[in-house]
Amino acid sequence: MNIERNQYPGYIEKEFTFEIPKGQGPERIDLFLSRNIENATRTKIHKSIDAGMVLVNGKPAKSSRKIQPNDIISCTIMKAPPLELVPENIPLEIVFEDSEMLIVNKPAGMVTHPGVGNRYGTLVNAVLYHLGHRESIPLSSSVDEDDEDINDEIEDDSDLIDEEETAQLESEEELFASDKVRPGIVHRLDKETSGLMVISKTSQAHLFLANQFRDRTSTREYLALVWGQMKEDEGTIEGNIDRSHRDRKKFTISKKGGKYARTDFTVIERFKIATLLKVRLKTGRTHQIRVHFSENNHPLVSDTLYGGSEYTQRGYLDSKSKSNALKLTEFIKRHSLHARLLGVTHPISKEFLELSVDAPEDFQQALQFLRSESPINE
Repeated sequence: MNIERNQYPGYIEKEFTFEIPKGQGPERIDLFLSRNIENATRTKIHKSIDAGMVLVNGKPAKSSRKIQPNDIISCTIMKAPPLELVPENIPLEIVFEDSEMLIVNKPAGMVTHPGVGNRYGTLVNAVLYHLGHRESIPLSSSVDEDDEDINDEIEDDSDLIDEEETAQLESEEELFASDKVRPGIVHRLDKETSGLMVISKTSQAHLFLANQFRDRTSTREYLALVWGQMKEDEGTIEGNIDRSHRDRKKFTISKKGGKYARTDFTVIERFKIATLLKVRLKTGRTHQIRVHFSENNHPLVSDTLYGGSEYTQRGYLDSKSKSNALKLTEFIKRHSLHARLLGVTHPISKEFLELSVDAPEDFQQALQFLRSESPINE
């Protein structure tokens, strides 16, 4: 029984009242409120003003209104309810399980743990239910989880995010990255990446497994379908990865900062418009595979965030190749990445476990289409 829930649950009204003291100098009301209401961004204040929920002496105020001594200001702000972890009866494909850990085959489309805009339906929600939890687990935090404001700010201002909005985003990311929000999660896969993940059941197992990922003694192998023909049969891509300063949803290769990242690849099969790769991670940075191949002019098929949808418009493609490229994106509508193999040392037995799973149906259908319609000798 899957539980369908609104990722943005009903917002709660919070009311604030201010009596401006004598001696207060003139100040725009939007600036005054964003300075005096904890975690209230200017975007949120403007929404309240536009909705007529900010009154000065009983009358609706404009953003440019200057406050004066003895003014009575009332402000109503819509705030998201506190974050909670909700066990949900979501089926899991379990590849291995014992008292210390489980390894699951995560489907594409499932978020690993609750985060901005994803409160429910995550792997964590499913694991909690699988482990016997039935009651919601409330999470208290001083961070204001203003999901919609954060997303709006990023979309509306991709060229520059001011310091206030950047600080708000990073504070929320800190909350969502905490162990409280992702119990048992040792490593992460992007929402649209399918494949193997290991989850700890005890604190001791979590530490032991996490150290393997930190020390790079675990093994991770992916299948990646990238646009174009890779010339080399095998190779290594290196380049520090950092968050993009122009678009906070993206990461990029940075020459001045970021963290070192290394991706090794081997060509499995070539097609006229794409290449199937075996990829091994030597580091585990956010979006690492997607960034490295995009920066090397071979973005993952259907990866809309990193240029994977632009390949079909390239001028040098003949008409049939363009047609096949468009058809290919109908078979696999998410970035073409599958975590096929995972190897870790067991926390108790110290046995090295290496497990693998086949790519899901959409990936297999994409390959079948390429083999029949876009062979290399065509």
